[in-house]
Amino acid sequence: MEAKKFKRVVLKLSGEALAGSQGYGIDTTTVEHIARQVVEVNKLGIQAAIVVGGGNIWRGLSGSAKGMDRVSADYMGMLATVMNALALQDALENFGIATRVQTAINMQQVAEPYIRRRAIRHMEKGRVVIFGAGTGNPYFSTDTTAALRAAEIEADAILMAKNGVDGVYDSDPKLNPQAKMFKKLSYLDVINKDLKVMDATATTLCMNNDIPILVFNLDVSENIVAAAKGEDLGTLVDKKG
Repeated sequence: MEAKKFKRVVLKLSGEALAGSQGYGIDTTTVEHIARQVVEVNKLGIQAAIVVGGGNIWRGLSGSAKGMDRVSADYMGMLATVMNALALQDALENFGIATRVQTAINMQQVAEPYIRRRAIRHMEKGRVVIFGAGTGNPYFSTDTTAALRAAEIEADAILMAKNGVDGVYDSDPKLNPQAKMFKKLSYLDVINKDLKVMDATATTLCMNNDIPILVFNLDVSENIVAAAKGEDLGTLVDKKG
């Protein structure tokens, strides 16, 4: 078995990551590709939890929910994350990997309630755990969910999968061909430079709990596996920078 840096990780996926080239909804081929990489991570003996967004189904106040009450819109977004979590669970179990979805909002017919000790025990037994429904509270992003759950389950790192970008840049590389990619950043760099790695609440949670964030390109084949093994790719955010 190859040497690995991390023993337990939280993989953060955007909802859009599950939509593939169609840009909306759930693309089963894309979900299977992601699931296959998570299976490889699991086979390496690395404990994995996943937090997934819901933007492929519900875009929040700037999109689908424009003009809606913020709290109602946020709860609808939480339900979208559960749909994505169930799609990932199905794909993972089709590969023979035991998977549990835990939700911050009780919906016992489709998922377990989030219980920290139970989540840790599942991972210790080799199961993949997917956290759905965000934190269960409006006004908090799934980035914050990833940071909170990573702190609670004592994860070694958050693997932040991005669509179409190799890491964190000083400006939008799609608009500026001269944009510079950072290999390392501190948490304070991210906050002070407003680099949009995560929202400020999530970044601060990671900083206060010393949880490294590895930002990498999801579109490159096998990058999830490489990130879980601690290979040199993307941008690493930690207290040193």
